[in-house]
Formats: sequence, structure tokens, C-alpha cells
Amino acid sequence: MDGSIARPRPLLALGVRLLAAFALATMGMLVKLAGTRGAHLIELIFWRQLLTVVLLGAGLALTGKLALLRTKRLPAHARRAASGLFGMIFTYGAVLLLPLTEATTLGFTAPVFAVLIAIVLFRERIGPYRWGAVAMGFAGVIMVMQPFSGLHEGVTLAGVAVGLVAPFMVALISFQLQDLNTTENPWSIVFWFSALTTPIAAIALPFVIAGHDPVTWALILGMGLVGAAAQMLLTTSLRFGSAAVILLMDYTALLWASFYGYTIFERAAPASLWLGAPLIIAAGLLIAWRERQLARSRVHSGE
Repeated sequence: MDGSIARPRPLLALGVRLLAAFALATMGMLVKLAGTRGAHLIELIFWRQLLTVVLLGAGLALTGKLALLRTKRLPAHARRAASGLFGMIFTYGAVLLLPLTEATTLGFTAPVFAVLIAIVLFRERIGPYRWGAVAMGFAGVIMVMQPFSGLHEGVTLAGVAVGLVAPFMVALISFQLQDLNTTENPWSIVFWFSALTTPIAAIALPFVIAGHDPVTWALILGMGLVGAAAQMLLTTSLRFGSAAVILLMDYTALLWASFYGYTIFERAAPASLWLGAPLIIAAGLLIAWRERQLARSRVHSGE
């Protein structure tokens, strides 16, 4: 990966994003397991970011490719790092506060939030298709969480709130990553995100760090390694394909989350999830389809 200009390769982007979805679901499972054994949220973020810096830096140094980390866009990396750190807090927080399947399902509202961000930040005009998708997505959230008939076991309003901020940040970061991918390579994007956020997490670490047994440390190490791989896969997928299309692959994470929830945490997904999740996924599919139609229209009109 030696160039800095993004080259559209849709099939490669979809395959990479499919692997990213598996890695993210696995990371979520490891985060939750480590959390049940006493690991603090800030601890998990610190070790995840530090391991990424060390592994990526060492790998590039050993292969003589440290020059790939050069950048003239440090302020853009800093903005992405700030958003990413904020997003990690809520993403990990959702996994710790909610059952794995519910936290994963709420994450699927990212395309819905992407539409709302496009309206507010980019003054984009939204038609009935995407407005309908927004309504469908939030109807699915209500159906999954059932806030008016009593939240089901393991679900709290605080957890739901945290779980909805997380996909909002994912959507916002997707726009930032697409912008960075026009001039930066994935190694640089991932490295600077981790390098700029590790010191911030380190400042808070003395207040929360605790001793752990070998199993917990193994879980933390595994979480860091899988998280680093997921971050690289996510960034690479956005290099080769548009966010509107490749986000479709993220929905496969629900299968892995359900599998982990049942086999590791001994909790089957509630019936309401299988009723509401299709609505949320359908909203994402509708948004992706409409984005593709609009992109084709702009190409044909010469814009």
C-alpha cells in the first residue's frame, strides 16, 4: 500500500469490510469479557491504542516503510483522533452497558445518522426515500428496545443512549476517513489516530488501572490485536469503496454477535431484536441504494 490516492475497487472494499465486521464483533466480545473481569473502559482503550502504535510502528520500521507515516495534514488527523477517541468511549461503553446483540444492532443506525449529518453539516437536500429510511431506522430501534412496554433484561435507558451516540460518531468519522483517504494511506491514518489518542488515555490511566489475572491480560491483549486489525480493515475498506455501499457488510456483525452472545454469555437474542433489526437493516439498505442512484445521476449529468 504505497500510494496515497484512493482507487475505487468495490469488490475488494466489500470483502475487506466483511472481515472488518467479523473483527469488530470479536473485539466487542473480548471487550465485554474483559469488562466482566474488572478491566476499566479507559484501560481497554489505552491498551488497544498503544498496541496499535507499537505493532504498526514496528512493522513499518522492520520493512523500511516508516516514510508512509509522513503527513502534511496533522490537523485533520487530530480532528479525526478527537472524534475517534470520543467514539471509542461510546462504542466500548455500549458493549459494556448492553447485551452484545443489542449494542451491535444499535450500531447499525450509522447510515441513518450519516443522512442526518449530511443535512446539518453539508446542507444536503434529502428526499422522501432517505427521510423514509430515517423513520424506518428509528422505528426499528423502538421495536428492538421497546421503551414504552418495559426494557427487557440487561437493557437500560443509559445503555441505549450510549449505544445511539456510538453509531452517530461512526457516521461522522466515516466522512472524516473518506476525506483523509483522498491524500493519506491507511497506515498513516491508523497510526496517527492511535499515536495522538494514546497519550490522552494515558493521562487518565493511573486513576483506573488495576491488577489483573493472566486470563484477563490475555483478553486485553487479544482485544488490542483484533482491534488494531479491525481499524486497519475499516480504514482500508473506505479507501476502496464508498461508505454508503460498504456499510452493508457491517450487518453481518449481528450474526457473530448473536453467536458470541449465545455461546459465551449464555444469552439468546430476544424476539424483539429479530423484529426490529430487519427494519434498521432495511433502512441502511435503502439509504445505500439511494446514495448509489444519486451518485450515478451526478455522473450522467456531468457534475
